[in-house]
Amino acid sequence: MKEQFRKEVAVNIKSLGEDAGLRELTREWLCRSGENNYVYNFSWLGHPIIQLPQDIVAMQEIIWNVKPDLIIETGIAHGGSVIFSASMLTLLEKCNYIEKGLVVAIDIDVRAHNKVDIENDPLYSCVRMIQGSSVDPEIIEQVRSIAANHKRILVCLDSNHTHDHVLKELQAYAPLVSCGSYCVVFDTCIEDTPDEFYSDRPWCKGNNPKTAVWEYLKTNDGFQIDKTIEHKLVITSAPDGYLKKVK
Repeated sequence: MKEQFRKEVAVNIKSLGEDAGLRELTREWLCRSGENNYVYNFSWLGHPIIQLPQDIVAMQEIIWNVKPDLIIETGIAHGGSVIFSASMLTLLEKCNYIEKGLVVAIDIDVRAHNKVDIENDPLYSCVRMIQGSSVDPEIIEQVRSIAANHKRILVCLDSNHTHDHVLKELQAYAPLVSCGSYCVVFDTCIEDTPDEFYSDRPWCKGNNPKTAVWEYLKTNDGFQIDKTIEHKLVITSAPDGYLKKVK
């Protein structure tokens, strides 16, 4: 029964991926909901997570399937994503899938009240926060040193969304991803929004995480865009951003 269900799901996903009309409706929905700050409405275990619910579910599936013992995240904000990752690693530990998990979270500005909230969370014991630029050579080396002691590594990039910054992050952290795991690049949807949508930000159409992904993949064939995740979710902030390490 389970195998039959999986086959039916695969057919569903294929059909969704081929529906051009649905993709257009999705782009319109993302823009309209973005105008109303929809993504800010959710939390994980009491911490604002600033992610689409669909992407949260996708990350849960990825972490459960990959079973990483290290998750590297760039961008902390209110800490919801950090605590989400910590909760998933704690669950993997309780199920004896991993021995000890760690979340390494990097942000150029860990605000004092957010830092206190995260440090006071019961799951903080498996979190290590690093303040500084994610593309600073010293921080990159620090993270690489930590990664050397772990077997299965997952990377999530969600900090500065400019092309140059994300490309530097990909060059620094994607090589740490273990085969079969993922480097997830969030907010690639910026490329699919109107030019004026991010008029108050340094990123825009042509200068964003998706363009950085495209540039990175030109010279790195160890990763492939996992379109099945995007097609399954329909609504995602990371189109072309779920990168699977294949070799």
